[in-house]
Amino acid sequence: MWAMIYPVLIIVFSNILYNICTKSTPNEVNAFATLSITYLIAAAVSFAIFFISSKGKNIISEFGKTNWTTFVLGVVIIGLELGYIIAYRNGWTMNTASVTANITLAVALIFVSALFYKETITVKQIAGIVLCAGGLVLVNL
Repeated sequence: MWAMIYPVLIIVFSNILYNICTKSTPNEVNAFATLSITYLIAAAVSFAIFFISSKGKNIISEFGKTNWTTFVLGVVIIGLELGYIIAYRNGWTMNTASVTANITLAVALIFVSALFYKETITVKQIAGIVLCAGGLVLVNL
């Protein structure tokens, strides 16, 4: 049970801090400059944690195990970060930008999972989509 709960707690806690940091990014700084610093720090921390958690493993051989997803994810993450920075700079509030983005994402992923991973769309999910659409209307009024 804990194996199912703790990753979600990490995601939620990280997303809270993520939105606080993104909303607090100074408007005067170029978004790509701040993202460059962010990802230099993320790379340094990732390298350190790799070496702490992987005694005896060769990072170069680990790099060789990657595929196209690693490179695309790097580009996609920039789009995610940039989107939030721009949204907050353009006046979105934290409570509506994040909710709107996450509900829209959840609904879109239902269709993506059906199309690309052959997962079924259930009646409950369709009801959830309808409720989410109503929630989006209410949140953004």
